[in-house]
Amino acid sequence: MRFIGNKENLVEKIYQKMIERNISGNSFFDFFAGTTNVGRFFKKKNFQVFSSDLLYFSYVLQKAYIANNQELNFEELLKGIDFKTQSLFSTPLQKIVDFLNQIPDKQGFIYENYTPAGNRMYYSEENGLRIDAIRLQIEDWKNTDLITENEYFVLLACLIETVPFYANVAGIYAAFQKKWDPRAVKKLILRPIEFVVNDKENFVCNVDSVSLINTVETDIFYLDPPYNQRQYAPNYHLMETIAKYDNPEIKGITGLRANYENEKSKFCNATTALQELKKVAEKGKYKTLILSYNNEGIMPETEILLLFGKIGTVELVEFDYLRFKSNNNGESKNKKHIKEQLYILRK
Repeated sequence: MRFIGNKENLVEKIYQKMIERNISGNSFFDFFAGTTNVGRFFKKKNFQVFSSDLLYFSYVLQKAYIANNQELNFEELLKGIDFKTQSLFSTPLQKIVDFLNQIPDKQGFIYENYTPAGNRMYYSEENGLRIDAIRLQIEDWKNTDLITENEYFVLLACLIETVPFYANVAGIYAAFQKKWDPRAVKKLILRPIEFVVNDKENFVCNVDSVSLINTVETDIFYLDPPYNQRQYAPNYHLMETIAKYDNPEIKGITGLRANYENEKSKFCNATTALQELKKVAEKGKYKTLILSYNNEGIMPETEILLLFGKIGTVELVEFDYLRFKSNNNGESKNKKHIKEQLYILRK
């Protein structure tokens, strides 16, 4: 999934840096869960994972990948519906995904507001109808008790993981492109997610993680906060609306959700970010805290090192990585690479 700060391509390198520095443990707190790529990685390493994020679509992914800990069979749903599938060896999830790909189109909130039918070009009209049809069908199955809570979130996660491949955006959803991206005009085909299973009980939340520092105790706290002043909620407003499907009040040319006050992060301001980081570092119940940041972040390197140095032993590890496309702006637009920084704090 295209997501600012996504660590999908970096998490293996981060893990190797941890091993090199003898950072180990059995439990891991993914403090800014986002797309859950980091949480999934450590779940596969058989850590007990705690994760949280202010964004609801992240919570959907957390419920599907982190909290759910079994391959689901959709038994109640499979009893009542004739699922035609392309393969005799399809899993229950694949059968349902195939079924959802064949249901009739429906006009709903996405078609009416985020396609040319609503004077916006986030999705083609055809794909807006597909998104609405699938999203409404999943909600109907939930309301008629044909799917369990875990099954509901897994199906929502399939949709959340699929729709970015057909979005007519440069990387974030704060604006749509005025010309159609070739992939945005392809017919949307729902994709199944993978089931990630370990032998631990894992926990997820949809709250400000700072509010959990007195209750969550793990060997490792992993913090990957926003690096700049841009709030994630408006940048991913359409993902939130598809996940919640709550017919929100929207505004402006791009159809932003009118109210996202409860989803604002204090880490998008240099002063409040340092204040919040101080709370976590001082009061958090961990053995090792790892802060993922970069050399262009709004919190100065000197301030972070000074803060951590008062609490324990701190080490800064740096390596280069490719800049996220939508961050190629301003004075840094010609820089293709950026430095990933790992601040490692041991109490």
